[in-house]
Amino acid sequence: MRVERQLWFWAAALVVVVLLIALLRDILLPFVTAIVVAYFLNPVADRLETYGLKRPWAAILIVGVMGVLVALALVLLVPVLANQVRQLVTALPQETERFKAFVERVGQEWLGPSFPSFHTALDRALADLSQNWAGMAGSIMASVWSRGLALVNFVSLLLITPVVVFYLLVDWHPMLARLDDALPRDYAPTIRRLAGDINDAVAAFIRGQGTICLMLGIFYAVGLSWAGIDYGLLVGLTTGLLAFIPIVGWLLGLIFACGLAIVQFWPDPAPLLKAVAVLVSGIAIDTAFLSPRFVGQKIGLHPVWMIFALFVSSYLLGLVGTLVAVPLAAAVGVLVRFAVGLYLDSSVYKGGASAAGGAGAPPSSFGKPGDKA
Repeated sequence: MRVERQLWFWAAALVVVVLLIALLRDILLPFVTAIVVAYFLNPVADRLETYGLKRPWAAILIVGVMGVLVALALVLLVPVLANQVRQLVTALPQETERFKAFVERVGQEWLGPSFPSFHTALDRALADLSQNWAGMAGSIMASVWSRGLALVNFVSLLLITPVVVFYLLVDWHPMLARLDDALPRDYAPTIRRLAGDINDAVAAFIRGQGTICLMLGIFYAVGLSWAGIDYGLLVGLTTGLLAFIPIVGWLLGLIFACGLAIVQFWPDPAPLLKAVAVLVSGIAIDTAFLSPRFVGQKIGLHPVWMIFALFVSSYLLGLVGTLVAVPLAAAVGVLVRFAVGLYLDSSVYKGGASAAGGAGAPPSSFGKPGDKA
């Protein structure tokens, strides 16, 4: 039963890590962001090193380029997005009235005699939304402030994150070597194999899905702006960044873009058709090319469990939980599959017959000392 005891030890270690993240979540944002960024950029540092550039200089070059790109985004992109957000907030009551008029017109045509009851329900719903709008906005801002986007944490992102990224890139391989030296010798090959599986799953999300989100965000922003949708840049970038949530992010973008197209241009159907074409083309490109190319099946998570992990982690840990949700869920998935293999090979599952040397039991490769990675 030594293997089972080892399993309980690692499960307890995982619980301790999760509890520490929950306890320190208010100060972890710049460090978690730095770890994610360094993990994303480590292959670039490895490639530069193979070209003969020393590791510290490769890290300086990467952090410098990253700083220039962030500065350009702050100077060029953020003001445009902030202006679109301000315009959207200012125009929201007017857009709501226009949407209400459109729904009333369509409802009157389709529902006929049943329209008065529908009209009453619509007025009540919009009235409730208007009354709760201020409270909802206040709650959202309070949540954002308390969950790590306050001014101090924003400044720490700009100042601390690049420094941590630099040191992580420089010391990445020595840190992994020290961790490898600390592994229990009997089970080091098995732990290395599990670590490799976890690395494949986490890399598929952070590097693969992160690249896909950036590409889709640019595609949607350009496409919706081409379609003439007001706030197209804001809606497109948001839809792309939400692409890591299976289907849900795309559906939100589709509903919002189509709603804006209808409110702003109806009865002209051209902008609506363009918006639908952009969103459908994006998910088709993602499904047919981007996801198979950059992610494949390496994450190993069912979309339902991925969505559940995102909601639970963001609820418990705020923005830090959103950053670590899918990587942590992917790592847990690898460990759960390993634990299931141990269970199927244990006397708990096989019973006394197996312990007595029952025939027909297939040999297992889980958790034995000396396993090859």
